[in-house]
Amino acid sequence: MQYTFVALVENKPGVLNRVASLFRRRNFNIESLAVGRTEKAEISRMTIVAECEDDIAARKIETNLYKLVNVIDVQDVSRQPVVSRDLALIKVKALPEQRAEVNNLASIFRARIVDVAVDSLIVEVTGTEEKVEGMVELLRPLGILEMVRTGQIAMTRGQNTGIRRMPGMEEPAGEDW
Repeated sequence: MQYTFVALVENKPGVLNRVASLFRRRNFNIESLAVGRTEKAEISRMTIVAECEDDIAARKIETNLYKLVNVIDVQDVSRQPVVSRDLALIKVKALPEQRAEVNNLASIFRARIVDVAVDSLIVEVTGTEEKVEGMVELLRPLGILEMVRTGQIAMTRGQNTGIRRMPGMEEPAGEDW
């Protein structure tokens, strides 16, 4: 089963390497990893999707992530109500007579054509992993030349930020925490 973890980490060099090394040492495969700054420049947010045999293995990941010095908070959001998205840029072989077909597929998936070249188009699609996969499968017969995906990002629904205050962690400033 796939488990999704959200980790808040200090925005410092080497943190990503330490997190990836932890997964390597524990022999867990990272299915998806997305990292970016949060609303606070000194904090980054990692969304990590990993395949785990059971809840015990997932709990081990969460516990071991907490042991890393630069990790502020970790939350397993696998069973929580979340909004999750994946972004893909897909370069498709498309001569002028095929562009309407690609445009129709893009509109069905609420995707956008973000670049047009003489012999290809780049389609941007955002949505659940299943939606992105569906778009890829329909574009595949036309000839996918290149593709890049961001990996899954996730955020819990509602006002719950999912942030737990660790012992010794200073109280966050502002009401939005």
